[in-house]
Amino acid sequence: MTRQQMAYLACTAAVVAAGLGAAPPTDHPTVHRVSPGESIQKAVNTAKPGDAIVLSPGTYHESVRITVPGLTLRGWSARSTVIVPGPSSADSTCAKAGHGICVTGKDSSPVTDVTVRSLTLRGFAKNGLWASGTDRLTVRQVTSENNGQWGFAQEQSVRGVFRDNVAQGNGDAGLFLANTVIAEQGARDTKGAVVRHNRLLGNRIGLTVRRLRNLAVDHNEATGNCVGVFVVGDENRPLPGALSVRHNYIHDNNKYCAKTARLPFLQGSGIVLTGTEDTLVAHNRVEDNRGKSPLSGGIVLFKNFKGAPNQRIEIRDNVVQRNGTADLANRDTGKGNGFHGNACAVSQPAGMC
Repeated sequence: MTRQQMAYLACTAAVVAAGLGAAPPTDHPTVHRVSPGESIQKAVNTAKPGDAIVLSPGTYHESVRITVPGLTLRGWSARSTVIVPGPSSADSTCAKAGHGICVTGKDSSPVTDVTVRSLTLRGFAKNGLWASGTDRLTVRQVTSENNGQWGFAQEQSVRGVFRDNVAQGNGDAGLFLANTVIAEQGARDTKGAVVRHNRLLGNRIGLTVRRLRNLAVDHNEATGNCVGVFVVGDENRPLPGALSVRHNYIHDNNKYCAKTARLPFLQGSGIVLTGTEDTLVAHNRVEDNRGKSPLSGGIVLFKNFKGAPNQRIEIRDNVVQRNGTADLANRDTGKGNGFHGNACAVSQPAGMC
C-alpha cells in the first residue's frame, strides 16, 4: 500500500470517527402491543410522540383518552378489535363523560397528528369518538355504532380527516363536525378538513356539519337516517360555508325522528342546508328520500331556526329522483342561490328541474 493510500484511509477513518462521535442518538418510535385484558390507557400513558399502540383481536372494556401528539392507535381490524364501555375509574374523564375514545388538546394548543384506525367503538352512553382541540386528526376504517349521541364528533379542530369509516345506529349524528358545542360562535375555518368514503347508516342524521368553513364532503353514502346530510348555520359571523358536498350517494333516509326545540320532526331528507353561504352541492345521487316534514325532499334549502337564510349556494349536476315532497326544494328567501343541470322531476317552486 502506498503512502498516499495510507494517508487517505487514515483521513477517512478520522472523518468517520468524528462523525460518529458527533451524531446524537436517534429516538425510534416504539410499538406498544396490547391484548384483551390489558389496559389500552396504560399503554397510552407510557407512549411518547410518534409511538404506535397496536391492539390484538378481541374485546376491550374501557375508555381511552389520548393527549400524546403523533400517536397512532390501531386495532387489528374493525371486525375483530372492539372497544366497549367498562368500569369508570375516578381519573378517567373520558369514561365519566360517556365516550369511547377521547382525543383532546386545547384550542390554543391542539394535539397534533393523532391517528385512530381499524377498530370498532360500540355502546357508549355519549359518543364513540370525541375529539376537541386537534390538528390533523385522522380517523380511518373505524366503526362507531349504537352510541347514545354521536358516532364520531369533533369540535375546535382543524385539518381533520374522517375516511372509510362506518357510523351506524347512533342516537343523533353518525358523524358530527362543529366549531364548538359549548358556545354560540361564528363559523370556524377547518383549513381543509375532509369527510370521504364513509358509510352513515340508521342514525338520526347521517352527517351534521355545523358552523364550519372550508371542508370537503365527498364520496360518502348515507341511508336509513332521518336526514342524510345536514349543513347547519345561523346568524353568527362569520357564516358557515365555502365548502363542497360532492359525489355522495344519499338514498332512502326515511326514518322518523320527533321534533326538538330547534327543529320540526325529521323524515325523508337527503341533503339540507340552512343558514350557509358560498357552498357547492354537485354530482351527488340523491334518491328515494320521502317524508312530509318541512325539511323533506332530495336537496333542500331552508332558513335556519333563527331565520338566517342561505346565500350563493350552487346546486348543479346532481341526479335527484323519486324524493318527496320534492326532488329540489328552495324554501328560503336567500339571494344568489342557483339550481343548474340537475336531473330531477319535481321542484318547489316549479321550474328548477
